[in-house]
Amino acid sequence: MNKLLSSLVVAAFATASVGAFAAAHGGAMSDKDKAAKMEACKKMDPAKADDKMKAECKKMDEAKK
Repeated sequence: MNKLLSSLVVAAFATASVGAFAAAHGGAMSDKDKAAKMEACKKMDPAKADDKMKAECKKMDEAKK
């Protein structure tokens, strides 16, 4: 019984670790995506763009510097 409980605890921790790792690394943009986003930012009309787009472009511009 003790080995079964230990196995279940180890399996739970392993599952949580893999899930956390996948969640932490799943949203990164590739270089191709970043280049496409920068082109979109350059073509953006500030009067027509929404706040989210402006914020993303500002964030990318600051990171580039």
